[in-house]
Order: sequence, then structure tokens, then C-alpha cells
Amino acid sequence: MTLANINYAWGNLIVEECIRLGVDYFCIAPGSRSTSLTVAIARHKKAKTFVHFDERALAFHAMGVVSATRKPVALICTSGTAVANFFPAIIEASKKKLPLIVITADRPPELRFTGSVQTIDQVGIFGKYVVWQMDMPCPDLAIKPEVVLTTIDQAVYQAVKRGGVVHLNCMFREPLVPTSTSSNNKQLSSPSAFVGDPVVEKYLKSVSSWIKSTKPYTEYINSVDNIHIDQAKNIAARINNIKNGLIVVGKIGNENERKAVIHLARRLGWPIFADIASGLRLGEISEEVIHYYDQLLLTKMGKALKVDGIIHLGGRITSKRYYEFAQTQLLNEYIMVLNHALRNDPTHQVTLRIESTVTNFCDSVGPLVKTRIKGKHYKDLVKANSAIDKHITKFLVQDSRLSEPLTARLVSQLIPSGTGLFLGNSMPIRDMDMYADFKGPVVLVNGNRGASGIDGLIASAAGYAQGLAKPVTLMIGDVSALHDLNSLAMLRDINYPLVIVILNNGGGAIFSFLPIAQHQDVFEKFFGTPHATTFANAAAMFELNYAQPQDAVSFAKIYKQAIQSPTATIIEVINSREENLKLHQQLQSSL
Repeated sequence: MTLANINYAWGNLIVEECIRLGVDYFCIAPGSRSTSLTVAIARHKKAKTFVHFDERALAFHAMGVVSATRKPVALICTSGTAVANFFPAIIEASKKKLPLIVITADRPPELRFTGSVQTIDQVGIFGKYVVWQMDMPCPDLAIKPEVVLTTIDQAVYQAVKRGGVVHLNCMFREPLVPTSTSSNNKQLSSPSAFVGDPVVEKYLKSVSSWIKSTKPYTEYINSVDNIHIDQAKNIAARINNIKNGLIVVGKIGNENERKAVIHLARRLGWPIFADIASGLRLGEISEEVIHYYDQLLLTKMGKALKVDGIIHLGGRITSKRYYEFAQTQLLNEYIMVLNHALRNDPTHQVTLRIESTVTNFCDSVGPLVKTRIKGKHYKDLVKANSAIDKHITKFLVQDSRLSEPLTARLVSQLIPSGTGLFLGNSMPIRDMDMYADFKGPVVLVNGNRGASGIDGLIASAAGYAQGLAKPVTLMIGDVSALHDLNSLAMLRDINYPLVIVILNNGGGAIFSFLPIAQHQDVFEKFFGTPHATTFANAAAMFELNYAQPQDAVSFAKIYKQAIQSPTATIIEVINSREENLKLHQQLQSSL
């Protein structure tokens, strides 16, 4: 049965990747739910094993091995109280900061909290005594094998980097024992052994290059303060093997990092896809920056764009289209540079993860990469970027209505240089990312993009203004503003003006762009969150300035006055969700 072999394939992926990362000592407590893991370990020619019936003693044994070798060890058990018996040793390992990889088998979600035998709540069972944990889904053909590999890579990196216990809780559905197709294979060294099961062979095709290699799927380099010359040479060699490359920039720290990115791009002759939070989008006229990459990916040229390598500097990208584009590319390298240890790999494509500041990376690796002549795809992107800029300008000004895309563009043009721009989640940050005028002034861009929630945005923007000691403009949606209405009270107590531009379309506009909008019987009440609230009375209640401009000219006049006022101002731009959706669709289709 294929499901049994998919379970076994995941077991092999987990075990093989552990071994490639140097975790080759496996402490196993016998049990049924962990069969896929145990069989994979037993048949792997490089796996060293220690089997013991008592989970408590086994865990202390594993900890003792780690104490002696200072190498991470994997600890395996079945579901239920077997997991709880690991706890005393996990506490001790945590106190001693020992890298221990705890992999527990678990029942599938449909058996949790049902009274099913040998089923307890294993998620988060070890509390603060682990440095990282993951509740793995059941093996499924719909979940790419890369998800398993990058999760193991991150787990081992966290254990070694932070010095502590990590917990992978792995759910498995029955049947648990691999079928005869795979059960006769001895001494496996990789999941390529699934000859005879065409479903599994097809499933593993996307990781065929990993199967053929001996290296982990994602390699990690920890060099926050300094990248060693040998590391830098290795990284540069990998970059030099990329034929058509792309630099992608998320949230980065400061002007020095932005300058370093531009310098690296010029040396490589590669274009830059820069997120609105990067600081490279507003007031940055560098030819290398493709400001309208999100819109460009809608076009025939964007859909035909092919790259074989990406260097991703800084945080996440706002554009969903970028991630869809990345998944269509046949990449030899996806190099990620971030100044912390956490995973930032939603598409599970990162092949090299470097923990470093962007400046340190560019300064260390940049001089070692070969200087290239800018290729045709670079020049085509620059030309298309300019054409899209002209098209958006023409499209938005031909209509007298103060639309949401036009409001974002106006803010990017009118905001004073050096002040702060705080962007709300859902539509505001997307509109600014897609339609901001890059010829506007240089400003400091921020937002709550960690969890990307709609709560606390007014309070966050007020704190941002206080911390910057400069005026700040907040562009926010109506539902987000309602969610944090009480924070308007704190605007009397901050020392720097806050201009709040509220895009009020009478509900949650972003849902209109999602497939659920086609289900009219449930959409409006349960997703559209309709309301008839405006914010004039809220402004009066909290003694704030208020205005409701009707067109671009009046918006510009009101905004210029507001940014100079010592009192916070609410500027409310009213639209309908239907008109907002229609305009976005017209603009995008016209491209």
C-alpha cells in the first residue's frame, strides 16, 4: 500500500538528513507508532543504534553520549507515556545546553482527544525546556518532501546553534509497516531505494538532486560577526556557478546594508527584486532595483522570466506572486542571508542558509565573485520596470476618484524625506508594495510583519514615532483601525505627530481577492465583515484632527497640513470593496 511506503519514505528522509548533518547515533525505544522511523534507521548502513526498553533510562543514555561527544544525538520513541518518560533527561540536557534531537511518534489528528489508546497531548509537552519544536503533519503526497528536509535542517541547526533540546513530534497514520516493495531493501543510504513503487518514485522526483548528493538539503553557515575566508570562497564559488541570477531583498537594517546590496548587484550584473520594507523601493533610483517586480510578474515577459539562482537578503517578501514565481524556477541555488537563526523558507527551496548581517555578507563575499556584464534579461527587466511605472501613473491619474492604489502612491510622493512610514497589514502594505512611486523621497519603512496580524497597529505606529523621534505616517485598513481604536488615546501622549491614513472600504477588502468571495451565501457576513462605521466621531472623541478628502488634490493639501501639525490627524479615504476589487483587477489586466 502506498501510504505505508509514504510513511517509510518520510522516515528515510528524516534519518538520511539527520545522518548528513552529523546526527548518526540513534537511541531507540521499541514501539509500533514509530515503526517507519525505526525501520529506516535499522536499514541505514551509516546509522549507529542503541536500543533499550526503558525510555527514561534511554534518554539519560542519549544525554550521556552528547555530553561526551558534544555531537547531537537522536532520541526515538512511540506515542503516549513513552514520550513523558523522556522528560527528566530533557530537563537535564536543557540545563546543560546539550544538543539533543528528540523525535517522538504520535497518533494522527483524528485520534487526538478521542480516548484512543496510547494517545496523549504531546504537542509542547516539554514546555520551556526545548529551544525549538515542530508538530509534523502526517506523511502525505500533497506535502512536498522538501518540507521534511528543511525541517530537519532547521531542527539540527537550532539544537547546535542555541545549545539545547529540539522536539519533532511526528504523526503517522496506519498502515505503519512498509510493504514488500520496500521491506526487502537492505542497508538503505537514501530514499532512492523505493524501486517498484511508482507513486513514491514520482513523489521523490523533486529531490532527485539531493538523493544523488551526499550533502544536506539546506546548509547553514553561522557567521554573524565574520565570515571566514574559506567560507567566503566557497559561497562565492557557488554564486559564480549561477548563470542567470536574481537578488531578492526583504526587510534590512540600515543605509549601509542598502548600499552594500546595490554594490553587490552591480558587481554581479543582477537585478534586484526589493520589498517595500527593504528601504530600497522609495527614493532609490538605482537602475538595479526592479521596483514593480510584483506587477511585472503578471506580464508575459515576467511569466517567461527564468533564473537558476537567487540570493535572498533580509526578511520575508510581501508579494505572494514572488513566491509563486520562485516555485516555478529550476534553481541550482537559493542562498538566504539573515542575521538570526530562525527559518525563513516558506517554499522550502533554500540550499544555503547564512546567519550573517547583510553588510558582512556583501563585504566578505562580494569581492570574490566574478564581475559580469549585465545580460539581456537584466536589461529587459529594467526597460519593463520603467514602462510599468509610466503605465501605473497614467492609469491612476485618469480617474478622479481617490482610490486605494492612488492613495498609496500619493503618500509615497508626499511623505517628507527622513520621516517614518508604518504600513498596516492586509491591503495597505500590498498597495504600497505594488504602487508606490519610487521617485518619491527616502523614508524609514516599518510594519508588524512578524505574524502579520491586524491588531495593535495604531499603538505600534505611535511607539515607532516615539522611538524614531520623528513624524510618522500610518496607512491602515478600516478593520485594523477599529480593532485598535482605544490606542487613539495614547496619541495625546507622544511627542511627534502621527498621521493616520485610514482606507475605509466598509469591511475586510482583502477577502474580496480570495476564492471565498465566489461563495456569496457565506462571504459577506462571515468574511467581508461589513460595517457602516466612519471615524469622524472617533477623532472628535480623542481630540484629534480629522479630514475626509474626496480627490487627489484635496488629499495632498490635507496631508501636507497634517504632517506639520503637532496634533495627530486621521485622514479617512472612503471607497467600496467592490470598486476597490474592480480597479485592482482593471489595473493588473491592463498590464
